[in-house]
Amino acid sequence: MRLTPFAIAAGLVLASSTLHAQPQQPVVSEVPLRAHLAFLADDLLEGRGTGQRGGELAVRYLETQAAIIGLKPLAGAGYRQPVRIEGSKLLEGSALRFDTGLQVITPAIGSEIVFGTASGKSEVQFDAPLVFVGYGVRAEEEHWDDYKGADLKGKVLVMMVNDPQPTAEEPNRFAGKAYTYYGRWLYKYEEAVRQGAAGVLLIHTTPSASYPWSVPANGFSHERFHLAGAGNPVEGWLQEDTARALFAAAGQDLDALRARAETRAFAPVDLNIKVHAEVRSAIRQVEQFNVAGVVPGTDPKLKAEAVVYSAHWDHLGMDEGARRDDPTDHIWNGAIDNASGSAALLAMAAEAVKHPARRSQVFLWPAAEEQGLLGSAAYVQQPLWPLNKTLADLNLDSMNFVGPTRDIGVAGAERSSLIDTAGQVARKMGLKLAPSVPDLSGAYFRADHFNFAKAGVPAFNVGSAVFSGDGYFEFAHDQQASSAKMVAFKKDYHQVSDEYHADWDLSGMVQQAQFTLNLGYALANGNAMPTWKAGDAFGKVKR
Repeated sequence: MRLTPFAIAAGLVLASSTLHAQPQQPVVSEVPLRAHLAFLADDLLEGRGTGQRGGELAVRYLETQAAIIGLKPLAGAGYRQPVRIEGSKLLEGSALRFDTGLQVITPAIGSEIVFGTASGKSEVQFDAPLVFVGYGVRAEEEHWDDYKGADLKGKVLVMMVNDPQPTAEEPNRFAGKAYTYYGRWLYKYEEAVRQGAAGVLLIHTTPSASYPWSVPANGFSHERFHLAGAGNPVEGWLQEDTARALFAAAGQDLDALRARAETRAFAPVDLNIKVHAEVRSAIRQVEQFNVAGVVPGTDPKLKAEAVVYSAHWDHLGMDEGARRDDPTDHIWNGAIDNASGSAALLAMAAEAVKHPARRSQVFLWPAAEEQGLLGSAAYVQQPLWPLNKTLADLNLDSMNFVGPTRDIGVAGAERSSLIDTAGQVARKMGLKLAPSVPDLSGAYFRADHFNFAKAGVPAFNVGSAVFSGDGYFEFAHDQQASSAKMVAFKKDYHQVSDEYHADWDLSGMVQQAQFTLNLGYALANGNAMPTWKAGDAFGKVKR
């Protein structure tokens, strides 16, 4: 007999109220983890979309389970922390037209260009010059400035994704082949705002973005969200072939400009193209919620300090206007990304409540991660636990659904003393730390822990190969087949096919959750707070 999601949830309530002998150490159980995962990824929750009914159901489920488990409320009298965001959905009749003087080019929305507004205005219209600004980077520590003091107010900036590439003379500039925050689309949009631009368009290539065109295309086909406040009047992406044709129509060579942009001497280039923007959007103000609870510490003094475990609850939701009886799949379930992490945190919290540590332990489910890490950004702006009393954020996002491994991914832990503690915990579990590889996709900057790092709190995503999709990890059984399953997840990432499967081997997911909980306990029961490694960029941020 197939259990319904409601039967699973009811079973969890019953199980949690049943008295049984408690283990001496917190041990994460697969049964509740799987049950939570199956429920959160079910069609009933409609993809847990930001500003959608499914998201409201997910929050209600998480706070109910937090209460059943015995977590103490952290946000006043309840488990919810409000996150006020602004939604924007592009409407028909919108277009960006590019006038080269000889012809007007109107790229097709979806296949050639995607865009929207973060201005909060339902109508955005302007004519503005199009300016190529290379990578769009200002990095004092790298002695790099693509803007050179140019007046770019009211102009549309077109730029490349990723960082300036290493050279034979400077193999380590911008972290060598690895990604830095300057390569991320979020940074580039933020810098365009600082420049006073009317708009910003990123040139997409799969290698530079580390994901295919379908990712921004799908993202912009849904309602997009940002924290309420001033953003770019227009922001979006250009498909590479479209950018190449557009530049050529104006007598410019995209590849030649790219080559110029690899040098510090680069300065903005006016493309002699006028952009005519007509952007019509449905704008709404939305209140979403982070969910948070705490296991208070036992030490009279140290309980004022806390370890944070986090995992975002949202995914891309359900296509607007889709009927629930429509046989076409319109639900972006997000089973791995990130019902897996949300479920793991519930299973971990259930054990943590039974065995409090010396320091407190905060369990945080941020909202709107898929919209640009908005829930965690709101949390660090108004932290429910003082940041200067927060030891670390251990984040779970897109977990291992294939099987157990002999190693554990800790990419980003090397930035702080967390790497040393992680190594000790791994050895006690009979594991080794996964080999360090260049962060070619900017994974460190793509999950909620990054907002903690920006605020000065040592943090990383406790990883598996799911998040990188590169199959670097050493599986305990059938390496070739297991790695192939992991790598194959690339085709499901941010697609409707990211669905729960009852035949998944979750032993690797349990292993990952157990490692994270063990690491949290090592920190919560330790003698000192973690510290950043000397010279790390985020170590300069004051908490």
